[in-house]
Formats: sequence, C-alpha cells, structure tokens
Amino acid sequence: MLQSFKLAIKSIWSNKMRSFLTMLGIIIGVASVIILVSIVNAYMSYMTESFASMGTNQITVNLINLSSRSVSVDEMYEFFDENTDAFDHMTPMVSLSASVKNGNDTMDATSVTGVSEDYLKIKDYELAVGRNIQYADISGRSKVCVIGAYVAKTIFGSEEEALSDTVKINGYAFTVVGVVSQQDDDEDLDDGGTDDFIWIPYTTASKMARNASISNYTFTIREISEASEDKELIEDFLYTKFKNEDLYTVTAMSEMLDSLNSMIAMVSAGLGGIAGISLLVAGVGVMNIMLVSVTERTREIGIRKALGAKRSVIMQQFVIEAAVTSSIGGLIGIGLGSLATNLVGQLAGLEATPTPAAVIVSFSVSVGIGLFFGYMPASKASKLNPIDALRSE
Repeated sequence: MLQSFKLAIKSIWSNKMRSFLTMLGIIIGVASVIILVSIVNAYMSYMTESFASMGTNQITVNLINLSSRSVSVDEMYEFFDENTDAFDHMTPMVSLSASVKNGNDTMDATSVTGVSEDYLKIKDYELAVGRNIQYADISGRSKVCVIGAYVAKTIFGSEEEALSDTVKINGYAFTVVGVVSQQDDDEDLDDGGTDDFIWIPYTTASKMARNASISNYTFTIREISEASEDKELIEDFLYTKFKNEDLYTVTAMSEMLDSLNSMIAMVSAGLGGIAGISLLVAGVGVMNIMLVSVTERTREIGIRKALGAKRSVIMQQFVIEAAVTSSIGGLIGIGLGSLATNLVGQLAGLEATPTPAAVIVSFSVSVGIGLFFGYMPASKASKLNPIDALRSE
C-alpha cells in the first residue's frame, strides 16, 4: 500500500501539467459545491433571523367582519382569557395611514399603529424613558403615544426631551408618555426603519380611522412547539362565529419560518447537486487520463507482472493513483472554496462561512470519484498479458 502511494505521488509529480489539468475539474467542482451551499445556508440564517425578529412566537389574525357575522374585540378578549394556558399576550391592531408633524417637521414614513398595553411585551421591547400605554388610556380613548427612538431623536432631539411633549397625528395632538429603546444598532437611524414608529391606544386609533370593528389581532403563544395546535384553536373559535373559512386568516410565524427553511434547504440541495455535476465530469477526466497512463506504462506493467507482481497489486497501484489525484484536487478545492465563500459573503453582506457538511460531502465525493473512475483503467492494467505488455513499445 505504501509503495503504491509513493509510486502515485511520483507519477503525479513527473507529469505536473497533466496532473493539474486532471485535478482542475475536481477543484472547480468541490469549490463550487462549498461556495453555493455555504452562501445559501448564510442566506437561510439571515432569513431566519429576520423572521425571528418579527416574532416566531406570534400568531396573526385577520378578519373580514360583516354586518351579519363579525367578532368584536370583547369576544376576542373572552376567547383569550379562556385560553391563557395556550396564549401569553393578545392585542388588537389598528394601522393608520397618518401624517406625523411637530411644528414644521413632517414624517411621512412613520408607522402609526393602535395597540393594547400588551404590545410592548409582544415585541419584547424595553422603554428608554417614560411609561407604556395603560388600560386607562385604552378605556378613556386618551390621546397619548409611545414613540420609537428615531422619532424621538428626529423631532425632539433626544428621548428625554420627547417625554411629555406633543406630536400631531392627522392634526390631533398626542402627548408622548414613553420612548422605546433603540432597536437598530446603527448609529444613523433610518427613515422608515425599525425605530420609526408611534403606538397609540387601539380605541383611539379605531375612532380616528372611523372603523367600528377591528379586524386585526396578534397573539403570542407560550410554547412554539405547539404553534399548530394554538393556531387550530383560534381557527375553531372563528369558524363557530363566521361559519365561513374565507372570512378569516390565521397565520403562525413559526410555520412560515419552517416552510421557508424547507424551501431554502431544497434550493441548497438543488444547487449543490448542480455543482456536483462538475465533479461527475471531472471523474470522466480522471478516467481518461488514467487510461492514457495505463497505455503509456504498458511495458512497465509487463515487467512488474513478469517479476511476479500479482493482479491485485497492479490494480491497487492505479486505483490509489486515481484516488490521490482526486484527493489532492479536493483539498485544493476546499481551500479555494473556503476563501471564495468568505469573499462572496462579504460582497453580499452575509456572514458566510464554509459549511462543514458541504466540505465533508464534496471531499468524500471527490475521493469516491477517484476510486470509481480509476477502477476501470486499473482493471484494464491488471488484466494485461505480461508477454503482450513486454512487446509494447
């Protein structure tokens, strides 16, 4: 075995250019698999984090309330109170198309949403200064608001200066009672970003929207593993009210994330398979070069067999040579693929690192290809008749 390995290294070294060209297909194939799979996995991680920030423990409910069939806020709260073992928090949601002004400053991209006192916990945010919306604000339809860090710094200069000041929403003056801590890590907060929002009591928002019925709700579940069961619980309740599944939509964020991960995993496997085709092509190249090597070394094979070399020894020599060639190509491909993955990840703004699974699989396939495609030339060499081989020029 060791002697065969030394002969393989000697053969590869004595034909450097031919050996490199033989390895090139393996190098490209291995590098391609590592790059594609790692970049797709990095994108999957990015999407997972994005969905996680939206709340994987959340279930959103959208209703189409009719005059004959509808669900009121009180009925939704009754349902929530009866199922607190499944649900942690619940809030009605009223989105307003609103213009936000303070003096001459106007903010058109700021989202204004009517929520309950539970919304701060649902979002898992903390207050920088002030207080949250309270039940008294909701029952009294008070014109108070909790604002994001971007709104506080853009309009008022700082969180502290914003507290107790007023901001006009669609012409109505709202008193700022609290400011949420900055969520975006960037020092330069963006217009329309995660910190550009205003929360007001949902009762006040409903009155401003001139909408007697509220059609959007957000629940948080206690156990993410039971998301499907909790979703079905809400659907069963709504069906008893509407008798028509087209009048409501219940969406569990965790289920959407699972579906997204499944889709991306399929894409990753598909791209890896496409890149793997180049490894198959490279295997054909290895086989062709090994056939040429057998032809060139026919006389050498004849001499070895005449001196008593067994068929298995001759076969072992050429199989090992093919495997060593593929292995060296695979190692070079891993190195290039790893460097390229980091570079492409930086250019794409993703935290991309070589996936261990992609590295192991691509290298194993490259070695396997060397063994598989090296078998036929090795078998041909081992079957040569010593007399015919010695006559070869």
